[in-house]
Amino acid sequence: MATILSLLLKLLSLFLGLVTSLFSMSYLGNQMASFYARLLASYACLLVCATYGVIASLILRLFSRHRVSQWATARAFRHTMALATGVRFEIVQGRQHLSTRPAVFVGNHQTALDVLLLGEIFPPYCSVTAKKSLARVPFLGWFMALSGTVFIDRTSRTSALKAFAGAAEEMKRERQSVFIFPEGTRSNAEEPRLLGFKKGAFHLAIQAGVPIVPVIAACYWGILGAREGSRYPLTCTPTNHSAKLPDDLANLTTSTVLPPIPTHNLTAEDVDDLTRYTRDLMLRELIKLTESPRGQLAAKTPEQLAEIRAAAPAKRVAPAKEADTSTSTGVKTTQANHTGASAHTGTGSGADESRWRALDRRDGVPAVQQDI
Repeated sequence: MATILSLLLKLLSLFLGLVTSLFSMSYLGNQMASFYARLLASYACLLVCATYGVIASLILRLFSRHRVSQWATARAFRHTMALATGVRFEIVQGRQHLSTRPAVFVGNHQTALDVLLLGEIFPPYCSVTAKKSLARVPFLGWFMALSGTVFIDRTSRTSALKAFAGAAEEMKRERQSVFIFPEGTRSNAEEPRLLGFKKGAFHLAIQAGVPIVPVIAACYWGILGAREGSRYPLTCTPTNHSAKLPDDLANLTTSTVLPPIPTHNLTAEDVDDLTRYTRDLMLRELIKLTESPRGQLAAKTPEQLAEIRAAAPAKRVAPAKEADTSTSTGVKTTQANHTGASAHTGTGSGADESRWRALDRRDGVPAVQQDI
């Protein structure tokens, strides 16, 4: 035991020395050192937060409050990893929709940095879904299992459907919400785009009779993007950490929460249509967010930002104010369409059917994946 403890202490000292050296090099202008210093610090924070989550889940279970353990841990992720990475997510529209309960929250999945998005938007009494293999990961898997994560075996459709059926019953019984990345994997997108959506989230929402609440983060390729031609998706290039932007704008990613999409009148036959409809709304909002002035700061590379600064060196983007989504033209239209979504089943009107068909995307990506 003493030998193992001694080895762990040596590894910890080596790790801290390496991180300190890299951060020292970053102050001398070494961009790559800055990136890897933040990367290693992020992994350390992830481990610390997962350990905190295990302890918090155990303690909260003693008081029958374990359903808020993922929310408590998400807040820890938000603060510690924001310090480690220097990246922040900010909700610029629709924060009030996070209070919807119970609901199925769905979000676009770009990179591992999305854990920071969860830290910003994750509501109380909500849990995540994750692939079954994560349950075997030390600390992180322990925390997820203790805090009520819905583990999905994507290799078995029968097993996945059974897991979602159990989750639907718990949602109705405990008023528990669920957060799902319907793309099923990271897109590593360098432009505002979405992968095809898996149908599990939409099966779950219809089974539980709860609304779907879309959460969209603008494309942040300029902050963290997968290296072109790399065989390893997690090998990323540092970008805006060295850009000379104002401190309150550098490495800031904007996000929006859209109004809830009701599902109470829908059946399993409507899953494909509902999936296309939700993806269409999210893709439109993703494009709008990314094309906004603040969105461009996160989406552009340092070279592109340098060109922008050279063209308008004195220009500064003002921070956006929280807006009521019901007054936004795009979202107001969405709210009107939500009525049509709930009325689609049972009416069979030609107008509704045409509207659903019109939502098929023209972005070259199949909107619906056939697996769960």
